[in-house]
Amino acid sequence: MFAPVYFDHNATTPLDPQVREAMLPYLGARFGNASSRHEYGRQARAAIDAARAQVAAAVGAHPTEVIFTSGGSEANNLFLKGAAATMKPGRVAVSAIEHPCVREAAKRLVKQGWQFDEIGVDAQGVVDEAAFAKVMDGRPRLVSVMLANNESGVLQSIAPLATAARAQGAFFHTDAVQALGKVPVDFRALGVNALTVSGHKIYGPIGVGALVIDKRVEVAPLIDGGGQERGLRSGTENLAAIVGFGLACELAESRRASDAACLTQLKAKLESGLGGLGARVFSAGAARLAGTSFFAFDGIDGETLVGKLDRAGFACASGSACSSANPEPSKTLLAMGVAPEMARGAIRISLGRATTDDEVGRFIGVLTEELKRLRGLSAMAS
Repeated sequence: MFAPVYFDHNATTPLDPQVREAMLPYLGARFGNASSRHEYGRQARAAIDAARAQVAAAVGAHPTEVIFTSGGSEANNLFLKGAAATMKPGRVAVSAIEHPCVREAAKRLVKQGWQFDEIGVDAQGVVDEAAFAKVMDGRPRLVSVMLANNESGVLQSIAPLATAARAQGAFFHTDAVQALGKVPVDFRALGVNALTVSGHKIYGPIGVGALVIDKRVEVAPLIDGGGQERGLRSGTENLAAIVGFGLACELAESRRASDAACLTQLKAKLESGLGGLGARVFSAGAARLAGTSFFAFDGIDGETLVGKLDRAGFACASGSACSSANPEPSKTLLAMGVAPEMARGAIRISLGRATTDDEVGRFIGVLTEELKRLRGLSAMAS
């Protein structure tokens, strides 16, 4: 069977074999409902409690601060919509490079009387200090800035932003989905009121995530019912996925340093080759995730090139996988001031734990040939 080289780890990661093995008993004999009082239920409850402790340990939180959800999108919506539901309408502010599940959730609040503010970024994709200060002058009640961008890989200095926002009386949230397992994520050190993490970005299962939230922050549930997850997320828990998520968090933390060292070297080789081909690497001057490279070539359509690379055996992405159905240029790049023509050419390579030096070298070779063909066609058309 044809199996392309996988260069799209920011979209999702393969399930770690250890995680799969940990999940299997809960897809078989240990199938109990954690709300049941008998032995099957007690086993399920104990497994969820253990996983909650693993997730909490990975982000420096207390287990009671971890609320399991179906993933990052639900967790982000739970915080923004849930917190807003407990307040009188005010201002909600998010950065211009947020994932759609944050940006659109915040915009949804406008229909409930809230005012929406977008925090600008500089040409590298880093939150602009003056823009942030101006938004804070408006005294927003809710603020969300992502820790690591899913397209560019840019890392934000969250702690000072959170401190400034909280000084204005705002609740501060960060989407840490792309950051967990790649850089340190410490709930206390970041100084945030809430953060979001997800299983399938760290070699865990799809369909599970968590909102880590200070218990002093009042949040209304999105889903009412049996009162699971402190009453904030009713519904029978996804037992096997939660068990897998817990172990994935533990493994991600234990491997974080070694993974980052390896990915840093691989990205350096990748971007050296890209530079030789005339690529523009976005956010090259900012602190970024070790395995993420976002780039474009002048006059080359990103979707077309991604299709060519896929047929040549390399699976990569044009921008964000979560907005791949949208033909519009990357909102992240537009916010950075990149021209729409260049933004349409953007390609994201996100390397992973199993990526090899040989794969990166072969990719540069294939990319070289595909660019020659596409540029040749462009020359003929002109």
